[in-house]
Amino acid sequence: MDLKLDPSRDDLPLMANTSHMLVRHYVLDLDVDFESHIIEGTIVLFFEDGKQVKKQTSSTKETCQLESSEACKLRTPEPCHIPVTNVRTLSSKMGYNDFAICDKGEKDTSDKDGNHDNLEQASGLCSSQYCCDTGDHGREGFLLVLDCCDLSVSKVEEVDVAAVPGIEKFTRSPKLSVISEELRNEVVGELVTLPADRWREQLDYYARCSQAPGCGELFFDTDTWSLQIRKTGALTASEFPHAIRIWYKTKPEGRSVSWTSDQSGRPCVYTVGSPINNRALFPCQEPPVAMSTWQATVRAAASFVVLMSGENSAKPAQLREGGSSWHYYVTMPMPASTFTIAVGCWTEIKSEMDLVTEWPFPSSEANFRCAGVCGHTEYPCRFQDASATAQEVIPHRVFAPVCLRDVCQETLVPLIPPCLSAAHSVLGTHPFSRLDILIVPANFPSLGMARPSKEKTGQVSDSGASVVKHGLNPEKIFMQVHYLKGYFLLRFLAKRLGNETYFSFLRKFVHMFHGQLILSQDFLQMLLESTPEEKRLELSVENIFQDWLESSGMPKPLQSERQAESECGLARQVSAEVTKWIRVNRRPRKRRRRQENEVFEKLLPDQLVLLLEHLLEQKTLNPQTLQSLQKTYHLQEQDAEVRHRWCELVVKHRHSRAYGHVERFLQEDQAMGVYLYGELMVSEDARQQQLARRCFELARAQMDGPSAEVVAQMLF
Repeated sequence: MDLKLDPSRDDLPLMANTSHMLVRHYVLDLDVDFESHIIEGTIVLFFEDGKQVKKQTSSTKETCQLESSEACKLRTPEPCHIPVTNVRTLSSKMGYNDFAICDKGEKDTSDKDGNHDNLEQASGLCSSQYCCDTGDHGREGFLLVLDCCDLSVSKVEEVDVAAVPGIEKFTRSPKLSVISEELRNEVVGELVTLPADRWREQLDYYARCSQAPGCGELFFDTDTWSLQIRKTGALTASEFPHAIRIWYKTKPEGRSVSWTSDQSGRPCVYTVGSPINNRALFPCQEPPVAMSTWQATVRAAASFVVLMSGENSAKPAQLREGGSSWHYYVTMPMPASTFTIAVGCWTEIKSEMDLVTEWPFPSSEANFRCAGVCGHTEYPCRFQDASATAQEVIPHRVFAPVCLRDVCQETLVPLIPPCLSAAHSVLGTHPFSRLDILIVPANFPSLGMARPSKEKTGQVSDSGASVVKHGLNPEKIFMQVHYLKGYFLLRFLAKRLGNETYFSFLRKFVHMFHGQLILSQDFLQMLLESTPEEKRLELSVENIFQDWLESSGMPKPLQSERQAESECGLARQVSAEVTKWIRVNRRPRKRRRRQENEVFEKLLPDQLVLLLEHLLEQKTLNPQTLQSLQKTYHLQEQDAEVRHRWCELVVKHRHSRAYGHVERFLQEDQAMGVYLYGELMVSEDARQQQLARRCFELARAQMDGPSAEVVAQMLF
């Protein structure tokens, strides 16, 4: 039985039983089809069972204690290309403890193509809860549960890793005379635990194993939120195959993938990590604790560029069919929700300097070594590489639609090196060896991370299943309050403790916890412990949570400091300009023509935002005042934050001469424009409501699902 969840109040279930089996590596082999809006191919998952993971974690901690006085000297990953050929040619065509496995009769759950969808009636599980707790169930055997939604799965099979030439080096047997499940799992177990300095060899064998033939199909079933896999005779996780291949395809309406057009009108697709993370892109383990590495080969038409989260600067390999193939890999274990992909007709924007090559390192830091052992699981860590720690500006690429080439060349590209250098000066070593920057399409949702719940964050069942609080609420990605409070909290702490103390702590924090999962209370606890008593001023984790994160409205500390902040020079300048505009607005129309014009100061973008917010508090602004305001600051040419406030003024005062600016904003800044739709409808002005409906009909096909759903509720 599959539960029907209410998106307005229910939590997003993370159903994978990560306590029993943990994915250590994914190998994806995919084709992108823009005609059908489908991504299709295979994914190979390499597992380690829960007992092995716990044993290794314990061993790692002991090793770190023994080696705390020495630095781990690991080599930094360098770009390599390990192409994965099309595997299709190699194989035949919260209480969770009451979750039980139920007997069921045979039923046809396949679609017309023979693929098993994530349909409600297809579930082989029943429960009063929607997170499963699967382990050893006697005769029923072990059930592997993966997070999966909006996917069509056609086949699941075990991968015969023992068939890979040279694989005997990962076994205790010099010759593989007798192939068994235990032997295959032994191979995978040795492969996933290779030391970090053998990362190239490890990636190579992952690729070889992913191309190995299948050695038996596995039983599988799907429901709305998960894929369940079973092998006859495998009663425990240790007996279950540790390398499996899943044949699947996405759906055009899948909530993890957005098919749209870029600012040049060319088709593109990108992953949406916000609504349900990546489970509608590939079957995976979604809980953040399930950190893994991956490598992926993605094929598309030759005119498209494939960008992906990865540590190598991938270049296209031309295929005979006229398409191109792109390969990326990651050696730092990360949650599956951080996997990103974007495919489009992007153009690379290059600066005058060759930013693809590494920048020179300061000679004074050439021999710098990080003291101590990193606290994360072993991987080729840049924090333990002398050249990486001194690298202020990492190699980077900038991609954008053709129509934005010039503006990116002029404004964005020159900013990147100083920004990277500033980040290095504050936080230290860049965790990745390279960076790709993409100008995303207009419908890209700008907000939407999960909300933590203090000590309940990360709570899981015995199986490892958990939830994202209010994760199914489509409105959550538009709620900015937690972002704003977080920003002002950090500003408050920096001011209270002093910039020197605060930024010194940030660098120490990043060095200590890079590559690991961390909770906000741990961050605050470490901050206070690193601060001298005289600077804490009675601050504690509890009162910070109470004042900033657990109470509604403006935090008390921020209220008390608001007056002081308003006295800063930039704010005083804005106040003076507001006074001028109010004076202009109050002048009689005839006198306004004769009297000399006010002289207005040039304002920074942040000052313009503050100016417009002050003017939004005015009950009435005359059309002439609004027109003069727009001409003075060229508001239609400012950044999105400024233009949003300007559009609010236009809507509030029904300034019809600038309705075109509102239409442009709703088309070009779709995620931020959701609030404006509400303002247009609340006004109860027929012309504004007609404008809202017209803009929505034009943008609806390109908007991401949650945005379109929220706006539709406002308009109809």
